[in-house]
Amino acid sequence: MENKRLPDEETTLFVYGSLIEQACREKIIGREVETAPARIRNYERRRGRHFYLVRRAGIETAGHLLLGLTAQDFGKLDRYEDVPRLYTREKTSVIADDGTRVVCWMYVPTERLLEEGV
Repeated sequence: MENKRLPDEETTLFVYGSLIEQACREKIIGREVETAPARIRNYERRRGRHFYLVRRAGIETAGHLLLGLTAQDFGKLDRYEDVPRLYTREKTSVIADDGTRVVCWMYVPTERLLEEGV
């Protein structure tokens, strides 16, 4: 049996909106980032002016894992996501393409984003 190494939860981010696009990520971070397909259970992706997730039983939302991010990368991404005004960065559990459970970071909408539809 192959011993597959799980991504490091401190350097991995699940993305589900504009950060899925390579050109967008490279513009923000300033470099190419390794990615892997993943999905999150019991969340639905929605969009106002920004993409966001809301809990919804039985729904799976596809996205990507960004792997090997540095503290500097997270700083740039936090500014892009307007943390803490529009999003917070929280730990979550997602499912990799091979069915493996992966713990990682995810941007979660704040009440302000949900209430104002920013």
